[in-house]
This record gives sequence, C-alpha cells and structure tokens, in this order.
Amino acid sequence: MKKILLSIVSVATIATIMGCSAERRWGDKERRELRQELRAYRDMAYLDNLEDMEFETFSGDVVEAIEIDYPIYTTFVELPGKGDTVEVYVVSTIVEELNANPHNMRNIYPYPMLVEQGILPAGLNHQAQRAFYDCLAYRVKQYYPSTLAFFEDIVDSATTPTAITNMQMACAADLFDWGVEVDETVIISNTPE
Repeated sequence: MKKILLSIVSVATIATIMGCSAERRWGDKERRELRQELRAYRDMAYLDNLEDMEFETFSGDVVEAIEIDYPIYTTFVELPGKGDTVEVYVVSTIVEELNANPHNMRNIYPYPMLVEQGILPAGLNHQAQRAFYDCLAYRVKQYYPSTLAFFEDIVDSATTPTAITNMQMACAADLFDWGVEVDETVIISNTPE
C-alpha cells in the first residue's frame, strides 16, 4: 500500500512539475506582450528609421534573444530590473545589426534610391532587401580597411562610379540575376553643327 501511495505521489509530483514548467515557458501571448512593450523603444535613433515590417523583425530578434537566455517566462518577469534587462537586449540587438550591416547601409543607400538608379529591381520583399544589404555590408567589410576609407570613397564618389556602386551591382547580380548596363555617352564637343 505504501508503494502504491508513494507511486501516486511521485507521478502527481512529476505531472505537477511538468505542467507548471510548461505553463511557465514562453507562449504566443507572452511573446506578443513583450513585442508590445518593445514599441516604447521605437523612438530610439536607430529604430525610428525602421519601417513597420523591419521593426517587427527587429522586435522578433529581441524577443528570441530574451527567450533563449530566459527560457522560463516567470524567471524573466520576476527580474528586479526587467526594464533595464529589456533595454540591454534592445541595445545589443542594434549593435549586432550594425555589425552585420556596417554603417547602416540601408539608410545610406535606401532601397527606393537603388531602384531609381537601376541597381535593384522594383518589388523586392523585405527578406530580399535584407539579403542585398547583408551582401553589401560583407563586401564593404572585405574591401575597406577602415571606416574612414569607406566614408572618403562615399564623399569622393559624388560624380563618378565607385567601388561601392560596383559592389551594389555585384550583389544585385549574385542575388537576383539583375544586371545593370551603364550607358556612357561621351560629349566630344558642345558646339552646334
């Protein structure tokens, strides 16, 4: 009889622990609540330039990072400095994005401008644009020895094609099979015939 009671108590304890830990894990409701909380950070310098879809991706990255470090939701909620913790994750995610996308390429070379210049095709979704900017960031990191060299090339390239333009065209060709033909017209004389 003691063995049966002990068995029942053991099974009940295990079931309770499993049930409680499942309830304490992150669910869709908890993720949504944290994403809502992250909207308060939308006015930060880096985040205020993000479009709605980009901000959703960003907040998803923050929530995922927090969930990985705090797999039990109640542990996260009961943190004494929860707001400070969220802010640390927001800033860390911004730093990661800037490292992956140095110099914030999409703000320097906005997608509509690249479409207008014929470098990118129109109608690219957010993921395709992100792939382009990741490619461009990688090429810039490989090509330029310093941030100063990168900015000098941007300043010097006001009128002539640069290495950056070549990198943009190469990324577009690699990712989207999009070729850019440069039509160079040479003016020999500007006098009427």
